[in-house]
Amino acid sequence: MNRGTALVTGVKARIGKTVAEALRDDGWRVIGQVRDQNDPVPDGVERIAGDLSRPDIGTNLYAQVEGEAPSLLVNVAARFAEDSLGSLSSDEFEAHMAVNVRAPALIAEAFADAHEGGEAMIVNILDAKLAAPNPDYLSYTLSKSALAGWTDIAARAWAGAGVRVNAIAPALMLPSGDMEENDFEMVHDLNPLGHGVEPGELVGALRYLIDAPGVTGETLTLDAGQRFLALPRDVAFIDVEDE
Repeated sequence: MNRGTALVTGVKARIGKTVAEALRDDGWRVIGQVRDQNDPVPDGVERIAGDLSRPDIGTNLYAQVEGEAPSLLVNVAARFAEDSLGSLSSDEFEAHMAVNVRAPALIAEAFADAHEGGEAMIVNILDAKLAAPNPDYLSYTLSKSALAGWTDIAARAWAGAGVRVNAIAPALMLPSGDMEENDFEMVHDLNPLGHGVEPGELVGALRYLIDAPGVTGETLTLDAGQRFLALPRDVAFIDVEDE
């Protein structure tokens, strides 16, 4: 793809920031979504602000885009809060679906509407736990599963318009929630290959998809084989000494 304009959600910190910086360094003009107008964005990244829980998020964000329309959309931002099978929270379920499914779908529709031909691609960030699900973080898992389904549907529907739709599903790359650093280090390598997945691997997968014009409707799972273990719980709750 030509290095034109890319829109990345959730660029304030963590993986969204890493993705925005990598695309910027690769020569893209990067527009980064944050929740509030005063939230920081990486150097060289243009800021647009919008609350992903709002039903008008797609039109709201695109009203702020000036100049060339994005030819690359990376939906990184996500809600991640705890509930589980047997203690499903209706509030968390609705909040996760709004932020993790409805928002990327609406932003993608605005992206597709603005597409005027040429190469274009949407990449949704999923989660490797979809390949071996467990009852923990249930609303989050269900929302990512729904986004995976949307990815397949959109790839089929928009291929004729020249819009590729793919996904990347990484395992744990950074400490999540209130996870202590030593706990993170113990479970990060809990997989058959014996080494944790790093943010740079997600960037590498994204670069591959950008430069693979024949790939659409695919999900790249980055988990070092962790799915083969079929862990009964999320890695946040696994006692490594018992494994």
